[in-house]
Amino acid sequence: MTTALFAQGLGLGAGLIIAIGSQNAFVLRQGLKHEHHFAIATLCFAIDAALITLGGLGVGTLVASTPALATGAAVFGALFLFVYGLLAFRRAWVGEALKTENGEKVRMSLKAALLTALGFSLLNPHVYLDTVVLLGGISGQHPWPDRAWFLTGAVSASLMWFYALAFAATKLAPLFRAPVTWKILDAAIGVVMWSIAISLLKPMIS
Repeated sequence: MTTALFAQGLGLGAGLIIAIGSQNAFVLRQGLKHEHHFAIATLCFAIDAALITLGGLGVGTLVASTPALATGAAVFGALFLFVYGLLAFRRAWVGEALKTENGEKVRMSLKAALLTALGFSLLNPHVYLDTVVLLGGISGQHPWPDRAWFLTGAVSASLMWFYALAFAATKLAPLFRAPVTWKILDAAIGVVMWSIAISLLKPMIS
């Protein structure tokens, strides 16, 4: 029974986490640049683990029943994603290719990278829907200690995904030596960011 619950949490967690989203796009880009990617992956995993655990403790019910909280998060999240998407389109247009004028690599500080990852993680309402509400709600169907096995499976999916993404990105780095490849990636990231921003605001304007 415990193995089945762990597998259920692992599978559901993977299905919700492994998707083209703003958080994953940022981890991928930093991994390609070999820039604080494992620190970012650690932060993203820690946030996921905390939110999944909170959902399992019953916080998901509170979030789901507070429309004002969801609306505020959607507005701030959409604004954050729009600005980052605009920066991605700018990079795609000018073709920075991660170089400065003197040929040195443009590096984001660890603090800036972690704060940006924090923004992608906490300013997107979909993160709360997936981790706190959905995973938390489903885990609530099981009594303790069975619920702990389900939550452990979901947390394990996040752990494996973020570190695998950060590691895989470093192996793809040689493909991104050409400026045109970075232009394509940044343009794609811009599209993802703006698409998510629009999806967050659409329920309020439709």
